[in-house]
Amino acid sequence: MGMAGLKVGNVGEYLREQRRSAQLSLRQLAEAAGVSNPYLSQIERGLRKPSAEILQQLAKALRISAETLYVQAGMLDARERDELEVPAAILTDPSINERQKQVLIQIYESFRKENAAAGESRAAEGTQEDQEADRAEGSAAVREETGP
Repeated sequence: MGMAGLKVGNVGEYLREQRRSAQLSLRQLAEAAGVSNPYLSQIERGLRKPSAEILQQLAKALRISAETLYVQAGMLDARERDELEVPAAILTDPSINERQKQVLIQIYESFRKENAAAGESRAAEGTQEDQEADRAEGSAAVREETGP
C-alpha cells in the first residue's frame, strides 16, 4: 500500500476537516453530495478511494474547489496543481463572494491565455531567474521592514 494508502487517508482527513468547518454532519454531507452515509464514512476514514466524480460532488456540497480535493487525493500532478492553485485559493477565500470569485478567476485565466499567446514561454528561462532574484530581494525587504 505505502504512499497510495497514505494519500487516500489524506483526502479523507481533509474532507472531515472541511465538513466540520462547514458544520455539517456526516449524514448532511452525504445527502448533499448524493452518496450513502456509510460510503462517506469509509472515505473519511481512508478505507475507500473516492472517484473524481464523487470528489466533485463532495466539493460542491462543501462549497470548495474540486481541484483542492483532487490534489489531496493525489489525482493531480504538481504542474497541473500549480495551474489550479490560484483558482483554488480564490474559491476558498471566505472574504469574497461567489460572483467576485468567478470574475477573478476569469481575469486570471485570460491573463494566462494572453501571456501564452504572446509567446512568453520563449523568454521564460530568463524571466524565471529574474523572478527568483526579485523574490529574494522582495523577501529581504519584507524582513527589514518587519524586523527580526
